[in-house]
Amino acid sequence: MFKNVSAAEAVKVIKNNDRVYVQAAAAAPQLLMKAMSDCHDELRHVEVCHLHVEGEAPYANPDYKESFHVNSFFIGKNVRHTLTAGNGSYTPVFLSELPLLFKRNILPLDVALIHVSVPDKHGYCSLGVSVEATLAAIQNAKIVIAQVNEQMPRTHGDGIIHHSEIDYFVPCNEPIPEHQFGEPSEIEDKIGDYIASLIEDKSTLQMGIGTIPNAVLSRLHNHKDLGLHTEMFSDGVIDLILKNVVNGDYKKISPGRSLATFLVGSKRLYDYVDDNPFVEMRESDFVNDVSRIKRNPRMVAINSAIEVDLTGQVCADSIGGKMYSGVGGQMDYIRGASLSKGGKAIIALPSVTRNGISRIVPVLKPGAGVVTTRAHIQYVVTEYGIANLYGKTIKQRVKALVNIAHPDHREAVEKAYFELI
Repeated sequence: MFKNVSAAEAVKVIKNNDRVYVQAAAAAPQLLMKAMSDCHDELRHVEVCHLHVEGEAPYANPDYKESFHVNSFFIGKNVRHTLTAGNGSYTPVFLSELPLLFKRNILPLDVALIHVSVPDKHGYCSLGVSVEATLAAIQNAKIVIAQVNEQMPRTHGDGIIHHSEIDYFVPCNEPIPEHQFGEPSEIEDKIGDYIASLIEDKSTLQMGIGTIPNAVLSRLHNHKDLGLHTEMFSDGVIDLILKNVVNGDYKKISPGRSLATFLVGSKRLYDYVDDNPFVEMRESDFVNDVSRIKRNPRMVAINSAIEVDLTGQVCADSIGGKMYSGVGGQMDYIRGASLSKGGKAIIALPSVTRNGISRIVPVLKPGAGVVTTRAHIQYVVTEYGIANLYGKTIKQRVKALVNIAHPDHREAVEKAYFELI
């Protein structure tokens, strides 16, 4: 039987040398994270592992490095400093395989900190806006502590757990962290136009959140019978669903439903998904499983990059040797879309950085990670056009990518490449 306690009381079960998993994204249990951090004087060598978490991550304070070590499976802005400060590490892993680290006991868990809806009349809670690897964490952790929130949406799918699976309940009534996005720039609008031109009716979409995905979504209102099979989505899809542009009728996986593993957005999004059977939340080893993704005909995967070299190698997780984000689900969807009948795998990026440095490069920076290999790449899109690299020789790729680089850099990028070979 669960115990109703305060956050401060609940986290007392965390001991020295424990490994703690924290539910991700907008479902990050802020009360529990803060209470755990407040115990830094009593705790030593606690490993805190998670994907990106919204809001504060107070345990990531370098002053607490003797108490907490952050193990990021995807590096968010609020913990990025830990990699250089010495109180954090990064574990590269496909999002599709993250639950296996717990299911196979590769990373044994002592405590799981989760964030759920209040129990229904049958005693079941919902993991709400983030499932990802949390079910695997719950099933394999020795102790489960839940922040039980009256404002957590009740979503359909995998993330339904009985209260008997929870050891400690911490009641609260707190808003879910919101993430607002600005209007797309002129460059992002141009990229959105090009990507939208690649999307056929009856396609199934995967895309992240941000201004480029929003630019794409805003151009799909005249499309028909689209579906969503994506690790995450935000507010931009709501109007398309309400207008029946997105209906999921031609998907093969969860037809007639929109499939995701976590959500980040505004209160409008959280209200929309609450008790909405059209939105199905599943574990990341289901949503990001290549064998499932590829079964959707016309699967379109839209992902971003930090830089792309002229042979088609995509760096998406680091700036040179400095880790910036993570592998995430990019390769899961690049591969799944490539194998889908009529599928398209797209890498989209502005041609230059904010400082005017070309993101189409002769070679990747020293130490840069290759997230998508030159053998997996299909389409690369900038504001200057579309390069279809699939089945193309290296020489053909060089020409195609130079043509979508910024005009100010094309000659220099091409010259630098040929000087290297």
